[in-house]
Amino acid sequence: MLLYLGPIICGFLIGFLLGTRVKNNPESDVKFTIGSYVVIFIVALIIAWQIGPFAYYDDIAISTAFASGAVGLIAGKLLLGR
Repeated sequence: MLLYLGPIICGFLIGFLLGTRVKNNPESDVKFTIGSYVVIFIVALIIAWQIGPFAYYDDIAISTAFASGAVGLIAGKLLLGR
């Protein structure tokens, strides 16, 4: 089993950069709690499993680029989100 790092790294970096750009609106009533981030992560994993791996990537049965992009999005929002 060979794990392709290119899609994983690119997905994480793009997700992280997008996550840093997500801003909270103080006038909005929408508040994200830890539970909402967990639900978003679980839904992202289900979507990555439904998408499946890219053609000829047979490392694992999920889309690693989409899953790492979702992780990067959440990490960028939590670490550097404004």
